[in-house]
Amino acid sequence: MLVANASAFGRPEDVIELVEQPDPGSPGPGEAILDAEMCPINPADLLNLMGTYGATRPRLPMTGGLEGVGRVAAVGTDVSHVKVGDRVLLPGPGTWRERFKVAARGLFALPQDVDPRQLAMLRGNPPSAYLMLHDFVAPRPGQWVIQNAANSGVGHWLIVLAREAGVKTVNVVRRPELIEQLRAFGADEVLVDGPDLDQRVRAAIGEGALPLAIDAIGGSATQRLARCVDDGGIVVNYGLLSGDPCVVDSRDTVFRDVSLRGFWLKRWFVQTPSERIAPLLSALASKLADGGLAVQVEAVYPFGRIREALAHAGREGRTGKILLSFAQG
Repeated sequence: MLVANASAFGRPEDVIELVEQPDPGSPGPGEAILDAEMCPINPADLLNLMGTYGATRPRLPMTGGLEGVGRVAAVGTDVSHVKVGDRVLLPGPGTWRERFKVAARGLFALPQDVDPRQLAMLRGNPPSAYLMLHDFVAPRPGQWVIQNAANSGVGHWLIVLAREAGVKTVNVVRRPELIEQLRAFGADEVLVDGPDLDQRVRAAIGEGALPLAIDAIGGSATQRLARCVDDGGIVVNYGLLSGDPCVVDSRDTVFRDVSLRGFWLKRWFVQTPSERIAPLLSALASKLADGGLAVQVEAVYPFGRIREALAHAGREGRTGKILLSFAQG
């Protein structure tokens, strides 16, 4: 079977290699064999391959990929909660491989009538949006939340999940052409980032409460969000798309009691009991059934063209996710 490995850090399309590894064989007691079907290429995947994601670099050689979807190909004799043919989430990290042997305990069957491209992105963006919306500030109907990188997968999910909770969204983007797209998706306000962002936000929301900001960019973008939230507000950072450390002025932290918190989904998966993880992911999967939460997909590449896919995923100005398909070879 083919596995996408990197033995050095660098430009993702340069360091990734497809290598042949032995098939994992038959499942033992409590195990299942999974065939990969679809995997997304997320910004964190690119940063991992460059060695710039997280507090420490991953060990090399490493298999790429943080999430994906596949089908159960075989189960051990004592496994009954999933069956051959069920669509399930792939265990990450290391999802860019054709076949897996895994402990079946954490698996659960996904809805069969949902686009596998959307299910492939279920493990990362949806729980990130849900947890950042609910775990830092209790959402209350009528209040606002602001986010940057609002055209991202997390951004789309946050818009929908906030609306379900009665919370309105201010969505910050870098390109004016994204404004109408996000409004059509259900965003309440969409603004282009800039030094006067806080003034335009207040003009847009009036006296509305804005206790929470979600930051994917870092650097000076964090400061611009900090200026937008209420006194005592929280800025939650979950990414550094700018490549720069988060900046928050002491005039906001000291005199306005604005705090900066971090969110890393991997830590949540490690610290959270499996009996809480599966129900949340299952509930989020059910929201995909009607197609209203579909994240735009710009291109799907066969696994054998992963270098082209990685180069595409790293381009500026994309309008959707780049995915790898294992069904196409």
